[in-house]
Amino acid sequence: MNNETGKLIVKVIFSHGKESGPWGSKIKHLANIATQHGCEVDSIDYTDLFDPDKRVDRLVELLNNESEDVVLVGSSMGGYVSLVTSAQVNVKAVFLLAPALYIEEYSVQHYEFSCPMLEIVHGWADDVIPVENSIRFAQDVNCSLHLIPGDHRLNSSIEEVSVLFEQFIIKTMGE
Repeated sequence: MNNETGKLIVKVIFSHGKESGPWGSKIKHLANIATQHGCEVDSIDYTDLFDPDKRVDRLVELLNNESEDVVLVGSSMGGYVSLVTSAQVNVKAVFLLAPALYIEEYSVQHYEFSCPMLEIVHGWADDVIPVENSIRFAQDVNCSLHLIPGDHRLNSSIEEVSVLFEQFIIKTMGE
């Protein structure tokens, strides 16, 4: 959708991880970057749901009522939620941070997506989600994968994550 000036309206929707909340420091930081580029932002509160597939259901339901072009951003379990959702609804792009892929307890183990842009950022020192999981997925689907210094939360690498996210938003919006 375009606004009255003809500029594309993009809504960036964040999905947080299992043990974090909808407006943690990382999401606030990235949301600020998105708004600086004219995006609308939202962050879904999943703190009442521990089942990743029920989180997917919540996001799919929300997106069924969305009219703007949507970019999904997910961290850890939120990465799983964003990716699985992107196979069920039309989204413009997906940006994943240390996504919880190939986790034995999660119902989806074969990932599909239909959006034109997908990028992953994963910390080399992640001791929660093995970096090999993101390497495997990126190799399977031939998407961009940024392996950077940092642990699972990527807080020590937030500046590098910010640069990668801003470049992603710029590409997505065609700036």
